Amino acid sequence: MSQALYRKWRPQSWEQVVGQDHVVQTLRNAVVSDRLAHAYLLAGPRGTGKTTTARLIAKSVNCLEQDLALRPCNQCDHCLAVNQGRFLDLIEIDAASNTSVEDVRSLRDKINFSPNQGKYKVYIIDEVHMLSTAAFNALLKTLEEPPAHAIFILATTEVHKIPATVLSRCQRHEFRRIPVNDIVEQLKTLIQDEKIDVEQDVLTLVARQATGSLRDAISLLDQLASSGGPITLESAHYILGTAANQAVLDLIDAILNRDAKSGLEIVHQALDKGSDPRQFSRQVVEYLRGLLLVKMKNKDQIDATPEVREQMERHAHQLTVPEILRMVKSFNLAATDGRGAWQPSLPLEMALIECVESSTSLEEAETKQQTKQEIKKQLSSKPPAVPIAQPENPAVAAAEPTQEESNLTLAKVNEKWRQVLAIVAKESYQTEALLNSGTLMGVKDGVLQFGISGPLKEKLEKNEQLDLVRRALKAVFGADIQFNILPSSGKQKTPPPGVDSDGLVATALRDLGGEIVDIQ
Repeated sequence: MSQALYRKWRPQSWEQVVGQDHVVQTLRNAVVSDRLAHAYLLAGPRGTGKTTTARLIAKSVNCLEQDLALRPCNQCDHCLAVNQGRFLDLIEIDAASNTSVEDVRSLRDKINFSPNQGKYKVYIIDEVHMLSTAAFNALLKTLEEPPAHAIFILATTEVHKIPATVLSRCQRHEFRRIPVNDIVEQLKTLIQDEKIDVEQDVLTLVARQATGSLRDAISLLDQLASSGGPITLESAHYILGTAANQAVLDLIDAILNRDAKSGLEIVHQALDKGSDPRQFSRQVVEYLRGLLLVKMKNKDQIDATPEVREQMERHAHQLTVPEILRMVKSFNLAATDGRGAWQPSLPLEMALIECVESSTSLEEAETKQQTKQEIKKQLSSKPPAVPIAQPENPAVAAAEPTQEESNLTLAKVNEKWRQVLAIVAKESYQTEALLNSGTLMGVKDGVLQFGISGPLKEKLEKNEQLDLVRRALKAVFGADIQFNILPSSGKQKTPPPGVDSDGLVATALRDLGGEIVDIQ
C-alpha cells in the first residue's frame, strides 16, 4: 500500500516547516542556546504543523550531532529512529482516546523512569483539550515539577478549553493559518517531485479549499492525483464539488438585478455539474468577504486574480456595507446548516431568495423616500401668498393657540404623561428623574404649567432638558406644546389618570365644586 502524500511530505527539519517562522525561530534558538522549557503548548488550526513541530523538538533534544545549530541532523541513529517511529523515548498520546484520570496516573507513574535511548523522554499529548477535568488535575503537579529528563509537549486546536492552571505551566506557541501563496509554492515543489500533471489554477483552487491547512491541501491534491490523467480545473471542480468562479459572479449579478429566477437557474446548473450546495455557499461567502474588504479600502488583502478583483470592485460599487453584511449572514447560514436539511439545496435557495427580496424591499423604501423628498421640494418651491395690506399702526394681536393647544386639558396631559416620560427616558434618565420630582400644575391659555422645587428648577430649565421635554410632548400630542416651569415648595401628587372620572369623585367635583388637593 502506498503512503499518503501528507505523511510522505511531513517536514523532517526546521527549514521544511511552512508558514510558522515565528514559532520555528523561537524553538530553534531554544535548542541552540540549551534553554529548553519543561512543558510546551502548541495551539492552532488543524494541519498547520503542531505535531510535526513537536516531533522536531523531540529529535533536536535527542540528536547526537555535536553542533547544536545543525540539530536535527536526520542522520544519527536517534533521528532515524524518530523518523521511523521506533524511538522509545518519544511517547505520543492521543488525548481523545486516553481521557480518563487513570491514563494520566499511569503516565505519571512511568515518567520517573530514566530514558532508554536518548537524553530526554518527550511526551507529546495530542488534542489535549479532550482530557477530563480530573485528568487535567492529575497532570498539574507533574507539569509543574517534572523530572529533569522529561519534556511535555501539548498540542490542541481548541486552546480555550484548557484550564488556566495548565496554561500557566506551559510555554505557549500559537500556530497560524498558512497563507495561500505559501501553500501553492509548497504544492508546486510536490508536483515536480511526484511528477503529477496538474494545471496551475488547480493548485490555487486546492490552496483556497484547504483554508490555511497545508495537510488538507496535500490530501486534496492526493485525491485529485488518484483520478488518473492530467488534472484540469474543470475536473478539479467536479471532484471537489466546487463551482466555477463565473458561477459565483453570475449569482451576485442576479442578486443585484433582483432576478431570483436567473439566480436559481445558476444555482441549479452549478449543482447539476457536481457542486456541493454547502461548498457553493462557502464560495459565495468568500467572494462577499472580498467585497467587504474592497468597501473598507483593504483590497490588498484579497487573494484573487486581477480579473476577479476587477469584478469585485464593480460589484462593491453597487452595494452598501449593510447589504453585503446581510448577504454574508444569509449564505453563511446556508453553508453551515445545509448538512441537516431534507433537501440539500434548500438552504442555498432560501439564502438567494432572501437576498433578492431584501434588496427589492430596500429599493422600494428608497424610492418612497425619494418621492417624499421631491414632494417636499415642490411644496417649498411654490411662491408665497401675497399678504393683505394692513393698517400702518395695527393693533398687536395675541398669538392664537393651535387647535391641539386650545383643546389641551390637565386631564389629557395626565392621561398621556407616562408616554411622555417613556420617550424622555430613552434619551436622558436625568431629565426623567427631574420630571418625576415635580408635578403638573395645570393648563393655562394652552400652556402646560409644571411645578418643581427651586434647585431642581434650574436644572430642568437648561436648554437641552427643555428641548427634550418639548420634543416628547410633540411626539405624544402631535403639536408644539408650550411648557412653563414654575417654582414649587415641594412635590405635589398628581392625580393618576382616571381619578377625576370616578363616580363619587366626579360628583364631588361637578356638583359640590370640590378640588383634588391630595391623594392618600
